[in-house]
Amino acid sequence: MAEMQPVESQNLKAVGYDPMTRELQIEFKSGGTYVYEGVSQDEHAALMSAPSKGGFLASRIKGRYKHRKMGASRTP
Repeated sequence: MAEMQPVESQNLKAVGYDPMTRELQIEFKSGGTYVYEGVSQDEHAALMSAPSKGGFLASRIKGRYKHRKMGASRTP
């Protein structure tokens, strides 16, 4: 599992990325965590530098990558 980094966002709580598996993990403030498969390091870097991380996720990640729900948040 990738190390999660807190982010400034209205909807996202934290983001993690594992370059070995190319898995992007998104933890939402609503409590769910999703893993997006096959995401490049460049795409992860662009997400982390985007002024609107939720907007970037909606336009560049969702619908483009296979994903799965990991379950409720483990971060306090």
